[in-house]
Amino acid sequence: MTIKKFVYLSFIIFAYFHTFQNGIVQGQASNSSRPLEDVYTEIGYKTPEEAIEEIEQHFKRDLKLPLRVPPVSFTHNFGRFNNLEGIQNDSLEIEYIHEGSSKYHYKIDVRPIEAKIQIKDNYIAKRLKLHNGSEALHVYLSGDWNALVFEKGHWQYWISVDNRLSKKVTLESLIGIANSIHYDSK
Repeated sequence: MTIKKFVYLSFIIFAYFHTFQNGIVQGQASNSSRPLEDVYTEIGYKTPEEAIEEIEQHFKRDLKLPLRVPPVSFTHNFGRFNNLEGIQNDSLEIEYIHEGSSKYHYKIDVRPIEAKIQIKDNYIAKRLKLHNGSEALHVYLSGDWNALVFEKGHWQYWISVDNRLSKKVTLESLIGIANSIHYDSK
């Protein structure tokens, strides 16, 4: 598969997954007879700590999550390590959601730097610098999501938030979240 096709397919899968997840959250808010934890567990999620341990063991390197989260309320967080064929599609997903509102949705996607997704210029809204001097890209994934993409500690991070939160979770908030990831300078 060419890189172009892979990036295009990744964006489609990402947008579809977020639409699917929003449907789960909205459906859960109206159907309180089934715990949200059960729904996420059924589709392979577990605690973020368990998922991080899996990806660290798989790639034999440490992974750090941001110390900060967006300045909004979340009721749940879940993690899932996707171990697919080859490293190109292996990634970690961490979801932060609010059981009562689908717009309170924040996601962290991490993949090894050697399998990073190349981003075409037409998807990039802005190029920024993080405190450590590395570049971060502000990317619009779809009409509903935007992301900050950057590299730290041999990982590519995508931190994304529902656009309906853009007044509360500004680009500056996302940069602060990215800057809160600290790796030792070994």
